[in-house]
Amino acid sequence: MRSMPGESRAVLIGTSTYSDADLPDIPQVGPGLAELGRLFTALGLVQGCDLLLDQPSVPELGRGLTAAMDLAEDLLLVYYIGHGLVGRSHELYLGMRDSVPAHPDFGSLSYNSLRERVLDSPAATKIVILDCCFSGRALGSALSSQVDELIIDGTYLLTSSPRDRVSLVLPGEEHTAFTGRLLRLLSTGIAGRGDHVTIDDVYHELLRIMTASGLPRPQKRATRAADQFRIPNRAAVVSPEDLRAQVEAVVDVARASGWSTAVDDLTGLLNRQLDSLPTDHPDVLRTQSHVLFALAAGGAAAESAGRLAEVHAAQVGAHGQDHVDPLRTQHYLAICVGESDGPLAAIPLLRVLTPAQRHVLGYEHEDTLRAHHTLARYLYRSGAVEEALVLLEEVLVIRERALAAGDPVLLRTRRDLELVRRWSGG
Repeated sequence: MRSMPGESRAVLIGTSTYSDADLPDIPQVGPGLAELGRLFTALGLVQGCDLLLDQPSVPELGRGLTAAMDLAEDLLLVYYIGHGLVGRSHELYLGMRDSVPAHPDFGSLSYNSLRERVLDSPAATKIVILDCCFSGRALGSALSSQVDELIIDGTYLLTSSPRDRVSLVLPGEEHTAFTGRLLRLLSTGIAGRGDHVTIDDVYHELLRIMTASGLPRPQKRATRAADQFRIPNRAAVVSPEDLRAQVEAVVDVARASGWSTAVDDLTGLLNRQLDSLPTDHPDVLRTQSHVLFALAAGGAAAESAGRLAEVHAAQVGAHGQDHVDPLRTQHYLAICVGESDGPLAAIPLLRVLTPAQRHVLGYEHEDTLRAHHTLARYLYRSGAVEEALVLLEEVLVIRERALAAGDPVLLRTRRDLELVRRWSGG
């Protein structure tokens, strides 16, 4: 079972403020959901997160749930933090702003309703995590959750406590006891395991941690092999060299297939590098440059340009100007400027860059050829067709010697050259 979905989403639901005096506010809800969203994305579990915090009504929440769940194809991950309320027939309700503890069927989200909506999702794997709370105190602000027959077919259900126990918000902690410990576990991983662990491995480790701390024991149920869903294990020993190689592999694919599709993979690898390397490490700066360029390819060229300038300055400070890393970032920056401000803004930057690359890297280095190719494209777009033609002919001669006949880069060069020739009348 994969941990990198084709279209996977997390729906993060929570209520932090309540109008009923018997339901104390839970300020930890918002920060907890935000951190979960960042972590799920960084781990590569999901491609997008929908945060539904402090929704004003059940219908409004329902519309948000429907829109988010319909996007999930491979994995749907639903996470709730808030007060859990128990109805007359012992059914579970998820607290909302105007929930009434004595009558949870008014103004609360019925878990059965959520369960039915999750069942309707086309996602192959469904993970539901409930960190439910209720009023009362035990060692801290008490969270009560009574969970009965909650399981959804084909789903992994994880709850913060047994049906007859309370969960806790401990004094001085940033998150609820359950969510805080789950965040730390996923962030640090499980020692002694491989590159991936299953969600069931995570459950058993979380159970050990919670039990050892005298906290309520989490519960879980699973059907149809959902317990084998794989999660990247951050405790796995991966050397900086291995991460560097993984980054380069993703970059190679991005250059052939399109940069915008590489954002999630590159961001995940950057976060793993930051787990063990300082922010100014050359590997970190290099990957940041790739991430920003991938974001630019997805439409954020103007936003990426400013941040690329910062990365470039840091790389020059570390290596000097005559190094492949700042030269490559300078190329990325020129493209961002060209796409946001137009070809005429990028051409002067590229006229400075290309001689520097020829001097430092040599004319036949692929980075040099890429920059010349980019310059030719912008010259063509600005009307300097003859100069673009000369540049592309030079680039093609070198690439034909270096690349295989069917290489996508070579085919792209030929296609661009043919286009320019038609416009030049050649």
